Amino acid sequence: MRTCRIILVAAAASVGLAPQSARAQAADAKTAEQVFKNIIQLKGTPADQVQPAMQFIAASLGMDCAFCHVQGKMEADDKGAKRTAREMMAMTAAINTNSFRGQRQVTCYSCHRGSTRPVNMPPVLESDAPASSATAAAAPGAPVANPGAQGATVDQILEKYVAAIGGADAMKKVTSRVMTGKILAGGSETPIDVITKAPNMRVSITHNATGDSFTAFDGTAGWLGSTGHAAREMSAAESAAAGLDAEFYLGLRVKELFPQLRRGRPETVAGAECEVLNGTAPGRPAVRLYFDKSSGLLVRMVRYADTPMGRNPTQIDYADYRDADGVKIPFRWTLSRPNARFTIQIAEVKSNAAVDDARFAKPAGEVK
Repeated sequence: MRTCRIILVAAAASVGLAPQSARAQAADAKTAEQVFKNIIQLKGTPADQVQPAMQFIAASLGMDCAFCHVQGKMEADDKGAKRTAREMMAMTAAINTNSFRGQRQVTCYSCHRGSTRPVNMPPVLESDAPASSATAAAAPGAPVANPGAQGATVDQILEKYVAAIGGADAMKKVTSRVMTGKILAGGSETPIDVITKAPNMRVSITHNATGDSFTAFDGTAGWLGSTGHAAREMSAAESAAAGLDAEFYLGLRVKELFPQLRRGRPETVAGAECEVLNGTAPGRPAVRLYFDKSSGLLVRMVRYADTPMGRNPTQIDYADYRDADGVKIPFRWTLSRPNARFTIQIAEVKSNAAVDDARFAKPAGEVK
């Protein structure tokens, strides 16, 4: 699927509401029509929700922004696809309002599934083999056959995870990590440093040929920046996700972060049978955590970001667990979104290195 950065958006739609906590945080933020030109369907929606909504549409149709928008003049209504998009947005909003009590159950993806033209009839059989049901592309894992009625409790799953990575005492002996490695994306490799500090500070620095780029969480809020440009604060949704990534003692804090934590149906990830925990909490992205039944290690996290169009999933797969000063940590993790994917491979880890809190703070001016 082709992708691009969406700068200006006009064909936006009000098809549902963000969680109340997120809306409260954005109460003082500018609305879509105050920032973008020719907004029709998304009036009143926080401006920082426009781009995620457009990303959801692009992923649902398998296209990039040029399919609906005139490049360099994004507010123009020249393309028929844009006018049709507005009609479809109004249609899904009406369906959800009239049939699902306002809950966002029907989205672009419900019908399009990666195609600009939705399928309106079932396909004929192409072999004598029994028909099999299609697996939804957004499904994060394969269900385990006959999982059984009895399984491990939430506490048992988390206790096994903490024990698998070395135990609580060993975890707390480490308060910082400075990691060096490379980021693999689009067939290229780029050096990267990932610096973390307890309890929840993190900055990753990608060393591009044209300068460094930064993604950081300072313990309270997230920010993004690149060399020679002013850093920007993350939106509330982005910051919540970055804060979760920054949790230094995640295994010890899961129940505190997600008071509503429950077992899900066991699934398989990369051939491994996994216990699944689903977590929700006000102001935080909903998450699904996958723990290898055999090793107890966390092998996948899927978090969900609400947009006016539907939920955008972010999946992180953890692998290559190694000992780092008494604690097992993943040296490789792959982050996948509907419109992007990259892998970070760590080569070296230094535990308990002296790291000043200023390393995580958002620069006042241009990023150096």
